[in-house]
Amino acid sequence: MTEENSARNGAGEQRLSYEQARDQLAEVVRRLEAGGLTLEESLGLWERGEKLAAICEEWLEGARARLAAAMSEPAEGDGPDAPF
Repeated sequence: MTEENSARNGAGEQRLSYEQARDQLAEVVRRLEAGGLTLEESLGLWERGEKLAAICEEWLEGARARLAAAMSEPAEGDGPDAPF
């Protein structure tokens, strides 16, 4: 996570793993779908869900970047000095 996003997401959320954020987001959705909440509670959960979704997206973007970097590196033995 970048420092800018960590500061924006709050101190406690910067340490969430992708799986933790995803699970908490699923719980937020479950609670919103169940209904029976006040408008204020619903808005609070919605805002929490937006923050959790941003954390998940940041983790996924980082994973995509790492995969792209790994795929762009030549595989061992594929360089110009390869024996075959």
